[in-house]
Amino acid sequence: MKCVWIDVDPGHDDATAILLALHSPNITLLGISTVHGNASSDWTMRNAARCLHAFGASSCYPDVRIYPGASKPLLRPAKHDPEIHGIDGLGGVEGLPDPESADVVRWFAKDADGEYIRALEGLARAVKQTWNRGDGHKTTIISSGPMTNIALFVAVYPDLLDAVDEFVFMGGGVGLGNRSAVAEYNILCDPHAAQIVLDAPVKKTMIPINVTHTAIVTRAIQARLLSPATPPQDAGAPLPPAATNLRHTLDTLIRFFADSYKSTFGFNEGPPLHDALTVAYVSMPELFKGTRYRVDIELTGTHASGETVVDVWNYQSCDETGWGPGNKNCIVTQSVDLDGFFTFFHDCILRCDKVSPLNTI
Repeated sequence: MKCVWIDVDPGHDDATAILLALHSPNITLLGISTVHGNASSDWTMRNAARCLHAFGASSCYPDVRIYPGASKPLLRPAKHDPEIHGIDGLGGVEGLPDPESADVVRWFAKDADGEYIRALEGLARAVKQTWNRGDGHKTTIISSGPMTNIALFVAVYPDLLDAVDEFVFMGGGVGLGNRSAVAEYNILCDPHAAQIVLDAPVKKTMIPINVTHTAIVTRAIQARLLSPATPPQDAGAPLPPAATNLRHTLDTLIRFFADSYKSTFGFNEGPPLHDALTVAYVSMPELFKGTRYRVDIELTGTHASGETVVDVWNYQSCDETGWGPGNKNCIVTQSVDLDGFFTFFHDCILRCDKVSPLNTI
């Protein structure tokens, strides 16, 4: 069982990562922090709370809370991605509670004065308490958005890094970009934060778009999502009706995301579930293959700012004695067992289906 904190910017694929984190059988979820990225920080915090309600967190993690974090990158202006996710970050998704409803605001962490407890404080407290001066457990920290919150934690709490088992992040690409010729969106939003995390003396695993672009929600997978009892169908067969309200909500999420990826990137078979792979990696690392490299971020290039520079030919003199500067600092995943991943995905949805309050409406 792994103790996990997730940092997200929901975002359609972040929503699926939250679902998996809640319903993975071998993860203990400690908390959720939110960050600027796919939408404004105000929207990402509300979207994370909307997901907690919809995905039945009250049945399995009634004490987990949302900790709002950075509203902008360390140095650069904030940028969002309405072309892919809509203005509110979860464009087109039906069935979620109103952002201002009691079902949503109850999930925000607040202090005795009723003020928000911010991401940096919440994360540090969770890591410290879970570690318990070495008598407890280390925390795995997942990042599926810009790494501003994680970089601040690394900089402000160096004494807690021994209590961190691993940083797992969705981001970057090996010779590939999606929001510039060479830069992936999460890294591009805050490249300086990503470099700070990469320099931390802690094990890190990168799940780049080279891998996430293979995790496509095809029509067959969408049909099973809608109705798990539906037998395999021909590609041209109509999709079955949603078996439950939760499955209808997830279907609308996938449809909007699919349309965005088709119109923007030419993905005709379906959308990639980028961020869900972070939770799958922590829960079932055996599904992935990866290699340890030196990884740095291009911070100043005119045309390549935000690129993840993966030293696949070992040009730098780095060793494997540690995970910080001068070391091969990151495991870069290169493939994922897609059958295993989507089995895990569907199993988590099945568990979620049994407890989602959407199904009682």
